[in-house]
Amino acid sequence: MESLEKKLGYTFQRRELLAEALHHSSYANEHRGAGVCSNERLEFLGDSVLGFVTAEFLFKTYPQLPEGDLTRMRAALVCEQSLYEVARMLELGQYLKLGKGEEAGGGRERQSILADAVEAVFAAVYLDGGMEQIRSLIHRVLLSRAPAAEERKDYKTTLQEIVQRRIGQQLTYHMMEESGPDHNKTFVFEVRLNGEPIGRGGGHSKKEAEQAAARDALAKQGQQL
Repeated sequence: MESLEKKLGYTFQRRELLAEALHHSSYANEHRGAGVCSNERLEFLGDSVLGFVTAEFLFKTYPQLPEGDLTRMRAALVCEQSLYEVARMLELGQYLKLGKGEEAGGGRERQSILADAVEAVFAAVYLDGGMEQIRSLIHRVLLSRAPAAEERKDYKTTLQEIVQRRIGQQLTYHMMEESGPDHNKTFVFEVRLNGEPIGRGGGHSKKEAEQAAARDALAKQGQQL
């Protein structure tokens, strides 16, 4: 706990919050009798806290930018890949509590698990120390890299913007396949325009697969990726 607190630059008053943030659902399921909670509720809260702090930062930092540009920048900053990079920087994987199957399947390095854990840790800091503490942490570990994140592609947003140039166009994502054990799932998504397939892609999380499908659609349309 102390080594992670040093990396976060924050000391918890209630360390049970940090402990919960590091409990993957697979670990909680194996220790139900002991009253162990997973980090999923904290992840839910952390997602909202991160979104607000990031939106506030962009609003104040780029007063000249329109809403569309701010939305794209926020999406790039809070995407799974960006949070994964934060997790790697904090070496968060070594602190996670995983179930035996997830551990054996390499869960400590899985992008989706690490990204979710970052959001859970953000929520824990917010609940323990309040808005100023979590704002400081998010600025330090994530928003200080904002210029680089601006260049990260959000294929779903790009595709949506192209589609919206014409009135009455509807873009939808559909999960076509789900395979593999719980600790190593693979998802395949198809993106459709007005019900017609225009792209397909896979990944180890639903978000990753949707991005891959959007990228495939853009590539087929000859867009610069």
